[in-house]
Amino acid sequence: MIADYQRLCQNHVDAALQQLLQAPSTELERLYQAMRYSVMNGGKRVRPLLVFASCQALGGNIKQAYGAACAVELIHAYSLVHDDLPAMDDDALRRGQPTTHIAFDEAYAILAGDALQCLAFDALADETLSPVSLEQRLDMVKILAKASGAAGMVGGQAIDLSSVGKTIDQQTLELMHRHKTGALIQASVQLGAIASGQSTPQTMQHLSEYAQAIGLAFQVQDDILDVISDTQTLGKQQGSDFEHAKPTYPALLGLEQAKQYAASLNHQAHQALADFDHNADQLRHLADYIVSRRN
Repeated sequence: MIADYQRLCQNHVDAALQQLLQAPSTELERLYQAMRYSVMNGGKRVRPLLVFASCQALGGNIKQAYGAACAVELIHAYSLVHDDLPAMDDDALRRGQPTTHIAFDEAYAILAGDALQCLAFDALADETLSPVSLEQRLDMVKILAKASGAAGMVGGQAIDLSSVGKTIDQQTLELMHRHKTGALIQASVQLGAIASGQSTPQTMQHLSEYAQAIGLAFQVQDDILDVISDTQTLGKQQGSDFEHAKPTYPALLGLEQAKQYAASLNHQAHQALADFDHNADQLRHLADYIVSRRN
């Protein structure tokens, strides 16, 4: 069931992304080639899926959430481009293909990442892609900006870089991942709820609790897969966390306890949706998918 929903949502968001990633002039074609390569070169589209599913959970139509779905995927893509750079994680493989700085060069990778970040906010603020009130679009921009910056994803990457080769406790590890991975996942759910036009403070609170649980579960499962999977399945170098001496949940808790923790977080996510009706079933399926995926 989730596979069919995933394909449906991927088709919708990919079509919208293709439109956004057309070069406006021949002089900018190489830059846009690097941008398209970074965004359209595969990917599970988990964050757009969460946008669409949270919009539908509150009775909205996914067409109301195109701007938010594109925005979170563009931010995610930009973060991967920059994280893969030699100054950061120095990775050569992403989604089974050479990373952007390998396929193009470092300068174009940096520029592509910068441009994708800006394009995300352009898409989110576009009233055609985000047909809600001006005030709601402003709220959406603020949510995405906070989740993307020092209070969210960028801050998490900073903690990650400063933790390499060090022994840290579970509290610090969770702080890092609630910023680095969890913040954008939480923003995806919140943006979808606002796009529905039906959000209330109570539903936003429950959806935020759901998102916090799956955001952390996503990273725990990523850490587990880095141990038990292989490079071909992952689409990136297996064992890279160990190679870079990064702190992970299996290293801190042990592999079996890390798996139990992921299952516990999945249960928390389902509990957060207890008051939602069948319209939230895709969110429930996504929570299960996040802790059972193999790449």
